[in-house]
Amino acid sequence: MDGWIIRLIEQGGYWGIAALMFIENVFPPIPSEVIMGLGGVAVARGTMTFWPLLIAGTVGSTLGNYVWFLAGDRLGYRRLEPLVRRWGRWLTVRWADVEAATGFFQRHGQWIVFALRFSPFLRTLISLPAGLTHMRHGRFLAFTFAGAAVWNTLLIIGGHWLADYVKTMDHLIGPVIVAIVLLAVAGWLWRVVTWKPD
Repeated sequence: MDGWIIRLIEQGGYWGIAALMFIENVFPPIPSEVIMGLGGVAVARGTMTFWPLLIAGTVGSTLGNYVWFLAGDRLGYRRLEPLVRRWGRWLTVRWADVEAATGFFQRHGQWIVFALRFSPFLRTLISLPAGLTHMRHGRFLAFTFAGAAVWNTLLIIGGHWLADYVKTMDHLIGPVIVAIVLLAVAGWLWRVVTWKPD
């Protein structure tokens, strides 16, 4: 099988999944769709099981989002703004984005932390305004964990279904995954290059 990426996921085990999902939420170019989708493929192959995979991925997601929450909660507006203006290019985040997300969070309430776990673009960014508005830590962690669990469940099921569906085209899984990762990295690089400060 041309599945060296899947083997990497399998060799890293559940700790590796948790670490990758943590990194994905701190540094967006690594897509969770690939990580948990490949986990679903591993479940279909019998080298991983559903519940430990779901827990590992969800814990990693929650902790990664908690980093952004703590940044907002501890730094506050005055100290965070100069950091975003200076280093925002590499995270492809402008201060205007932070202000817009904060306004969105305030308009829609704390449940938006749960709901946006299903958004590929806003699920990490919303953690920052949740911290800036000093949402209770326990509530943030609970909503984040619940939302990430639902999202990760869908990704695992999707990966499982994909593995079953393409058994006759097994040799295509590796190249398709590589293409997805390369597109994600290329998209991030494009955002870095075209990024403009406020």
